[in-house]
Amino acid sequence: MTPSQIQKLFQQYPEFSIQESLKKGWEIFKVQPLNSVAFAMLIFSIQGLSTLYLKDFSLLISIIISPALTAGFFLVANRISRGVEVQFSNYFDGFSYWGILIVTSLVSGIIIFFGILLLIIPGIYLAVAFTFAIPFALYSGTDFWTSLELSLKLITKNWWKFFGFVIVLLVFNILGFLCFFIGILVTIPVSYFAIYAVFEELTRDALAEPEVIHAPES
Repeated sequence: MTPSQIQKLFQQYPEFSIQESLKKGWEIFKVQPLNSVAFAMLIFSIQGLSTLYLKDFSLLISIIISPALTAGFFLVANRISRGVEVQFSNYFDGFSYWGILIVTSLVSGIIIFFGILLLIIPGIYLAVAFTFAIPFALYSGTDFWTSLELSLKLITKNWWKFFGFVIVLLVFNILGFLCFFIGILVTIPVSYFAIYAVFEELTRDALAEPEVIHAPES
């Protein structure tokens, strides 16, 4: 991401509609409902199996695999937004960016953990502020630290709105879990798609020219 793009990113106040973001997330989901549910089920299965049968390594497996898997929702949302055909294999495209995703997720997790130790509130603040860290790592071509900084700086400008957005998504997923667990297989993808919709809305102009995306790793 060039200095001019970064400057353009912060020229406007990051305002968005929570209701419209959820609606956009749902619209994206409706394009690939079966694949999205199947992928969410796969993620839960991997996490569940690792917890049951690889208890000593479940945390390590989560650190290594989860960032790439969840990034798949963002990458699919981007393809759908651009009108590009989506195959189930595209949900695994996050593994093409494995390195940057692991480091970004791990570092943000460590910072949030220490924030929680500091009377909890700093951890909550940072957890919300790093919501866009992975999307920035994917689409701005920046390193992990710059991705964290961009997410922190952008979200801080309207932190309470983003906090409300995260709370709405949390309640949304709790309701999905209460629907015999099956509902969460829908709410999880919709939530990631909604986050992507907000990210795209707020960064579209800054990232439009020239088009940038973090180069896939060989």
